[in-house]
Formats: sequence, C-alpha cells, structure tokens
Amino acid sequence: MIVWLNGTHGAGKTTTGALVQQLIPDSRVFDAEKVGETLMDVKPGLPWTGNFQDWAPWRPLVVETARHILGFTGGTLVMPMTVLVEQYWREISAGLAHHDIPVRHFVLHADQDTLRGRIEGDTVLGPSAFRRAHLEPYAEAVRTWLHAEAEVVDTTHLTPDQAARRIAEAVKG
Repeated sequence: MIVWLNGTHGAGKTTTGALVQQLIPDSRVFDAEKVGETLMDVKPGLPWTGNFQDWAPWRPLVVETARHILGFTGGTLVMPMTVLVEQYWREISAGLAHHDIPVRHFVLHADQDTLRGRIEGDTVLGPSAFRRAHLEPYAEAVRTWLHAEAEVVDTTHLTPDQAARRIAEAVKG
C-alpha cells in the first residue's frame, strides 16, 4: 500500500511522513522528489519548465520506482509529495492502480494565512519564495479537485505528531 501525503510546499508533509512511518509497521518513506532530482541531473539538461513534474518521464518513473520498492520490500510506502496538477495525479494514481497498488491519498491542509505564517517562520529552510509561489496553485487545486480526491487532514491546529496519528489510525482503521 501507498500512503500519499499531498499538500502545498511547507504544509509539513516531510515531517508528518517521517512520523507516520514510525506508526505504521513495516513501512518506509519514499520521497518522489528524488526522482525529479535524478532527472535534473541529466546532462545536458532536459528542457526546463520550472517544475520537474512537468517532464513526462517523472510521473511513470515515480510509479515504477514505487512499484519496484514495494515489490522488493513489501509493506507500506509513505510518500510525502506535492502534486497540484490534476492530470499528473491521475497519471500517477492510474499507474499505481494498473499494478494493483492501493493508495490512501491524504492532503495536509491549512488555511492560506496559516500556511504563509509557517513558510515565513520556518527556522530550518527560512522564508521561501518558491513555497510562497505555490500557495495560489494549491488554493486552485483545492477549489477544483484536490479535496474531492483525498482524505483531508486539517493541520491548522494540529501538531505534526497529531496529524501523523490521525493518518496512521485511518490507515490501520
């Protein structure tokens, strides 16, 4: 099984994902951003679009990498990864379904003011123009498709530990 943690940049997916992994027996974290980083290392570089998710190979490579990890290890993969383009989510989820891999899709959600505050107050990465730039695309995805496609965990007033416990309980439930 895959537990996919979606949400905008800075929503706490990485932190929450590590905590979810500790709560679900026989689970591992797989960050699909590493697939994008691998594609970014191709020399000469692939035509830059501003986001490696726009590269057609990224989506099937995420599916195939997850499939092979699960085939090798079994268990559960916790995947903290922002996907805000509906077409991209459909390609990934269809690819996983093609291989009979069940997915529990969660969105870590907070209101825009809370997200801005978290981005500005991040003591590890510091304020990030990149993360701020994704707030509106996230809001648009929420309005049009994202919340209908996932289990929403409103983290506005939750710690990452509380969010992780809710997700783990839902998965085990």
